[in-house]
Amino acid sequence: MDSAVLLDILGNENRRRILRLLSHKPCYVTEISEYLGVSPKAVIDHLRKLEEAGLVESRTDSQRRKYFNISRNLRLEVDVSPYEFDMKSAYPASPNLDVSTCQYLSLNVQYDSAQAGDTEAVSDVEAGEIASLAEELNCLEGLKSELSLAQRWVHGRITDVLDQLSEEVDENGQNPIRAEILATLVAGAETVREVGREIDAPEHVVEGHLTSMAERGIVEQNDGHWTLSG
Repeated sequence: MDSAVLLDILGNENRRRILRLLSHKPCYVTEISEYLGVSPKAVIDHLRKLEEAGLVESRTDSQRRKYFNISRNLRLEVDVSPYEFDMKSAYPASPNLDVSTCQYLSLNVQYDSAQAGDTEAVSDVEAGEIASLAEELNCLEGLKSELSLAQRWVHGRITDVLDQLSEEVDENGQNPIRAEILATLVAGAETVREVGREIDAPEHVVEGHLTSMAERGIVEQNDGHWTLSG
């Protein structure tokens, strides 16, 4: 997808909120309408634009309710600096990519603060310093490119792990939020409030999923503090 088109679509706050909600679970129009506090007609219009862009897709359940979910894994990068303005969007690289082949990722890049405050005229700078700066710029451009590739690999791998984790902890595969909850617990969150804040979800929703997973022995609670079982 053209990055400018994608940026324009995501420029609408309600469309961003819809995607954030759908990243937690598939929803039908009424659910999204209540979450956003806008009319179902407005929601349908936003969903139509997201579907046309290929970001969202729908399915109909046995009760003929139409559910919407995020359909593709996409990364948007925007670089803005006094020397550059660039946008690019791309599917993440394969999680099987061998990032060990990256030339620059293992570098310990050091920043020379003396150069940052250097106000000497170019004519006073030794030729060797100019060559050194040019070489560093070349290396940094390479590092930037490889970091972008690595980020795409990480993004793809995160999606794969979330898919696998969701399958393990959710029998019907409709609650990817549970995988996020477990990751948050591993990261140190213990209370419903802490988990909700980390994943940007209502506390009653978090508590409902934790209770359900506790019944399956996946998590356990002790004096209001949640941890993974075992």
